[in-house]
Amino acid sequence: MQSGHEPISSASYVQSVLIVFTLLAVMAFRPALGQGLNIKDLGTLPGGNVSQAMGISERGQVVGSSSTASGNQHGFLFENGVMTDLGTLPGGNGSAAYAFNDRGQAVGYSIPSLVPHACLFENGRVTDLGTLGGIASVANGINNRGQIVGFSWINSWWHAFLYENGVMTDLGTLPGGNYSTAYGINERGQVVGSSYTASGSQHAFLYENGVMIDLGTLSGGNSSTAYGINERGQVVGSSYTASGEQHAFLFERGVMTDLGTLPGGNSSTAYGINERGQVVGSSSTTAGGYQHAFLFEHGVMTDLGTLPGGNQSVAQGINDRGEIAGYSAPSNSAWHAVLWRRER
Repeated sequence: MQSGHEPISSASYVQSVLIVFTLLAVMAFRPALGQGLNIKDLGTLPGGNVSQAMGISERGQVVGSSSTASGNQHGFLFENGVMTDLGTLPGGNGSAAYAFNDRGQAVGYSIPSLVPHACLFENGRVTDLGTLGGIASVANGINNRGQIVGFSWINSWWHAFLYENGVMTDLGTLPGGNYSTAYGINERGQVVGSSYTASGSQHAFLYENGVMIDLGTLSGGNSSTAYGINERGQVVGSSYTASGEQHAFLFERGVMTDLGTLPGGNSSTAYGINERGQVVGSSSTTAGGYQHAFLFEHGVMTDLGTLPGGNQSVAQGINDRGEIAGYSAPSNSAWHAVLWRRER
């Protein structure tokens, strides 16, 4: 099971990943709106005031990023009630972790100077995975075989990559395209992400056996991105619709299905899916309004709610136990990493 995260344009990437928020949220538990789930605030690294959870393992270990006392952003691992700083590359001033496998390996990026480099966090060490020849790279997904996917700067564009056995391989683009990004990978080595096409549109793709396959869009839409894939080959992401709205989708057996939105909303995105076919993401609850995390199962999208006093939340990943990682905040305040768990 892999989950992804929302893309950031190449023009604003470095600036966006270093945004530091300024207010402190409150650590608390709160029942979610449905499914018998509780929401737990995971807090921040010491001295920090903002955090985001991006991935979760089958053992319930959570990775993400948090600000620190110095104001820099560092990747973290949360397990057994403790948030641990994953550190940075030597001399680095920032990092983030986006995915975590069952072997205890996390991937993301660290900033050794001014731009990010994809890195592997393992056994207290941070390893630079390099680039495709350009100045920057970011790792977004890892499977239990240690295969890593992400994107790297090359020839003035981002290109999706697969890293294994010490080698970073350019996955190319869809025919006629010049840009691609990879967000998720399953145990079969199937990779998902997005690529520009010859028409200049961005389309979700599935990469397997050396071939990048265009997954298309929802009916009438002109753009899509895939963020997560499970072992059954079910793919989730978002696509624009004929009306110009962005909706979460599930792609399986050659068909892309619109998952809709929460009641009153007009936009949604799916970021993660587990082996049970449970999908998580976020949806607006009013037209153009704040996003709420959702769980989609059995044809129903359920609002997961927010931290006490909050009005926004995002779910990024879900494991096979139904534990969900993400983040939540009041308006005009700082995101805090959260974990949704079923009542026990």
